[in-house]
Amino acid sequence: MPPSAGVFAISVAADMVSMQVQNLRVYERRGLLEPDRTPGGTRLYSPADIERLHRIRDLLADGLNLAGVARVLELEDEVVRLRAEVGRLRGARRRTAT
Repeated sequence: MPPSAGVFAISVAADMVSMQVQNLRVYERRGLLEPDRTPGGTRLYSPADIERLHRIRDLLADGLNLAGVARVLELEDEVVRLRAEVGRLRGARRRTAT
């Protein structure tokens, strides 16, 4: 199962990261994460969502507000995307060089 597949109910996810359920709803409304939904609308959090919630918790503990947390997460996501692109380009260059 991929780490992005939703498997945990909101109450379980909140317990896993020691947060209140309401906080998870706020983070979703603010666009900090996007859990899967069942056809009935129930939120399902993936292992990747749990990792992101841990990161949110850590950033808040460091004194950032939700806007700061959002910006840090955006930048971290961009770094991941750019590293993947660099890896792809290096691989393409190696293939054309041989």
